[in-house]
Amino acid sequence: MPRSTPGTGKAWLVKALWDLDAIQFGNFNVGRTHDSPVYVNLRRLVSNPAALGRVGRVIKEESETLLTMLHQHMAPFSRCAGVPFGGLHVATAFSLTAKVPMIYLHPRKDGEGEVIEGVYVPGQSVLVIDDLITGGTSVIETANQLRDAGLQVRDAVVLVDRKQGAKERLKAHGIRLIPILELETLLNWGMTHGRIENESAYTASLDYLHRQAAEAKRGSA
Repeated sequence: MPRSTPGTGKAWLVKALWDLDAIQFGNFNVGRTHDSPVYVNLRRLVSNPAALGRVGRVIKEESETLLTMLHQHMAPFSRCAGVPFGGLHVATAFSLTAKVPMIYLHPRKDGEGEVIEGVYVPGQSVLVIDDLITGGTSVIETANQLRDAGLQVRDAVVLVDRKQGAKERLKAHGIRLIPILELETLLNWGMTHGRIENESAYTASLDYLHRQAAEAKRGSA
């Protein structure tokens, strides 16, 4: 049975994602995720403007809290950058709420690499934002592109962490991962509130996530 539930301040977000049918069960090969029994489609948030706007406020409040802690839990930043494409709507919501200018990577028309859209000055610090993180490759690639342009990247905020080794991989690249939710929390809430009709789907999903987390831990040892 479920072992953890979200804090009351984020329970609304978990419910909103279930209401949007953002959590799906089956056999998924999406991006760098293979043979996963569970998939989270956070792009569905664009169909709920109120929830998307509230996500922006949650990230704003989270960053403000971390920035004011005695021991540094987040580096100051003057720009935010959405990871294409899933992180763009989340970063936009945060940018509009926190009044932090946004930049993002855009492929060149000639296919030769990417350009950074938006106004920035080399030396500025950037908060990277994505919707979902698995192994962390997309965030690392985005951070490296920004760093190549002279920008500083120390932190990355993600809406949902699948807990498949991203934290350790990002740390190795000098990036601190700050997740708003974990996928296991979404599954536990769904099971507790009767959103998962097939308990075997819940069990299979947890088993998969735990195996992936264990493999990632062994790989980083």
